[in-house]
Amino acid sequence: MLVNREEPDLAPLWWSLSLGACLGGNGTLIGASANVIVAGTAEKNGISLTFNHYLKIAFPLMIVSIIISHIYL
Repeated sequence: MLVNREEPDLAPLWWSLSLGACLGGNGTLIGASANVIVAGTAEKNGISLTFNHYLKIAFPLMIVSIIISHIYL
């Protein structure tokens, strides 16, 4: 006997995973490979970019972007 069950909508789950992985890596210098490349390029050009300095600027921005994503979802 087959029971017709409606499949749950997984779109919000996939969006949460995608946005969390993408935006979550922006909070720290080593959170995403692009951040490490930017730090290396800045260092080659004589600009010192420390982990704490990056964290002070990027972490609040990451929190704001995640809050916006949460409201969207």
